[in-house]
Amino acid sequence: MATSRLHPDFHLNGRHLKTTELREVAASFIKTGEPHEEEVGHFILSWLDDKKYVLVNTSGSTGDPKTIRLRKKLMINSAKATAKRFKLPEKTTSLLCLPSRFIGGKMMLVRAMVLGWKIDLVPPKSNPLDTVFKRYDFCAMIPFQLDNSISRLHLISKLIVGGGSFSESLKNKVQDIDTKIYETYGMTETISHIAIRRVNLKKDIDGPRPFKALKNVSVSQDERGCLVIKAPKVSTDPVITNDMVELLSYKRFLLLGRIDNVVNSGGIKLFPEHIEAKLSPQIDVPFFLAGEPDNALGEKLILIVESDSIDWVDLDFSILDKYEIPKAVYFIPNFERTENGKLRRGATLQKLGVQISS
Repeated sequence: MATSRLHPDFHLNGRHLKTTELREVAASFIKTGEPHEEEVGHFILSWLDDKKYVLVNTSGSTGDPKTIRLRKKLMINSAKATAKRFKLPEKTTSLLCLPSRFIGGKMMLVRAMVLGWKIDLVPPKSNPLDTVFKRYDFCAMIPFQLDNSISRLHLISKLIVGGGSFSESLKNKVQDIDTKIYETYGMTETISHIAIRRVNLKKDIDGPRPFKALKNVSVSQDERGCLVIKAPKVSTDPVITNDMVELLSYKRFLLLGRIDNVVNSGGIKLFPEHIEAKLSPQIDVPFFLAGEPDNALGEKLILIVESDSIDWVDLDFSILDKYEIPKAVYFIPNFERTENGKLRRGATLQKLGVQISS
């Protein structure tokens, strides 16, 4: 018997569907549906076939996109872990507004099919709640979608946000919102999130709030200071990441930034993501920091802003440590991004004509 059985309470777009009916709907999506429905149709048919795995595309934000195999049994384990952590039983109402060709969208469908949720589909656009007029128990978004949906978040009870950096300015915007909003940490190889942190918890804490690993997940560091994930329920082997962390315990950690992005300026290691968090309240357009080769320093820290105006804004760098102040500021009208909206730092620097440090 296939592991990918359909829960008897599963609903799609308001319809209670059995396996045969779901296959028919999926085929109809592929034949006559909108592009996002066609993607859903292809995934549903692959989920319901006799193979023990599905093919999933990585986003390509830190390298070339690739296709990997994920075992359906492990995807079911991931779905059950999410349901348990967020208390989402059968008949949970959910909204899919992510592209289903990537892991975030695929897992929303898997959760619905395996756990017996009632899931509705909307196009994966920047403001997905604009045409929504009912309340949902659960939804997943990328930060850009959240930023464009704040006025309508009362329609969502619990929201997970991943697939991109969660800026300090965005966190400030959602502090007084009743929706329970969680930032997630994970990747395709870990079958969606393996750690979360509440973004708009009313209780103050000293310093940044750490990520906490889900049940049956533990974390450690390798010799580079990068996160190593042991999650046997969703990955048969430990997952070695390129994310540098401050490890607080075997369950809790703070993200410092990707080792690929670290700038070594005059012997001082600078974490662009950490400095970006300090600057984000001042900058209301996309931006990032990077290293550029420099004869004196080895690398110098530079700021790249998505804007076509060099007379853009006066920045207050007094909030930064002296080593964190950018030595140059560049402007570019459009950043390079992946299909699902993640920033491609290296490709953007190449587009700008900035030499990438080796």
